[in-house]
Amino acid sequence: MRILYFDCPTGISGDMCLASLIDLGVSVEKLKKELKKLNLSGYEIKVTRENRGAVNGVRFKVRSSETHPHRTFKDIKNLIERSGLKKDVKELSVRIFTNLAKAEGKIHGISPLKVMFHEVGAIDSIVDIVGASIALNELDIDEVRASAIPTGSGFVDTMHGRLPVPAPATIEVLKGVPIVPSLIEMELTTPTGAVILKTVSKGFGKMPAMTVKNIGYGLGGKDFRETPNALRAVIGEADASKESSVIVIETNIDDMTPQTIGYLLERLIKQGALDAFITPVQMKKGRPGFLLTVLAGEKEKDKLTEIIFRESTAIGVRHYRAARTCLERKIARVKTPLGLVRVKVSTLGDEIINIQPEYEDCKKIAEKKKLPLREVMDEVKKKYCKK
Repeated sequence: MRILYFDCPTGISGDMCLASLIDLGVSVEKLKKELKKLNLSGYEIKVTRENRGAVNGVRFKVRSSETHPHRTFKDIKNLIERSGLKKDVKELSVRIFTNLAKAEGKIHGISPLKVMFHEVGAIDSIVDIVGASIALNELDIDEVRASAIPTGSGFVDTMHGRLPVPAPATIEVLKGVPIVPSLIEMELTTPTGAVILKTVSKGFGKMPAMTVKNIGYGLGGKDFRETPNALRAVIGEADASKESSVIVIETNIDDMTPQTIGYLLERLIKQGALDAFITPVQMKKGRPGFLLTVLAGEKEKDKLTEIIFRESTAIGVRHYRAARTCLERKIARVKTPLGLVRVKVSTLGDEIINIQPEYEDCKKIAEKKKLPLREVMDEVKKKYCKK
């Protein structure tokens, strides 16, 4: 499994994130070519190699002639969705801006769709977020993780006036993420950097066990005396067949209809559960009931627990950490006479154990071509095996 780990000793901003990915090998020319698909003009990208203390890395800067950097979330969403960018890049970019709009909306007490982005609506922030989405897509990462985040201290001047650090949007975005203090009195983590990391990272903490393959450094604009102002991005290979852990959330239910339980399971999966299922059980006084079991990452535990409370009759849940062993998995894209299909490939060492075509891709082809679904899936498997 290919892991990207962000080590953030001096926080993270959008430009530092993108700079670190460029230092990992993302082509600047390819990045510029993809960004042109946004149909966004009035800016220039400058990429340089510089030093921060003893660390050499990449500095990414966007120079813009824009004088009124104000855009609504709806404006930015439309800009991205109408672009010629890849589907995966569009989806990630919109997801990042959606998370930021939700945070801003909560702070100002308005709907996310009505949020007016000021600094984050500027061209440089749009380029940082969409550029990071393009770069992550190019690096073909299976999982992103990050360290705890130092936010800095003091005050920062914004379009809303002078605000304490971390800025309200930053700390709202970072709810559920471990943050750590810093002696440096300035804004170390910006809303843009925070929302990119919160959206893409599966977990926060120490660097996972992996074999390091590549390292990139993204430099900030300031040169601190205390420590190099550099974000470190590390790519490594981890054996996903080794033991890892998962959070198990459970509760017993005996007073819900099958329809509402079905809806609950759908919501849990859509909101990030690794799996969610029910098991028939016999409860006290001989009553038939269900055991609801949800498997989740640490980051999703609180969100999924809230969904259980809101969408079920449960008044309490149990949760515990369980060890699990997984095969290494990757997503391959297979061109077939029927169309392009994603395939989940599971391996044990160098041996392929399982090949599973993506259901939704095959379903669309089956409906469009009026073919049996099983026939489509068999054709995709045969095509992959001939590669």
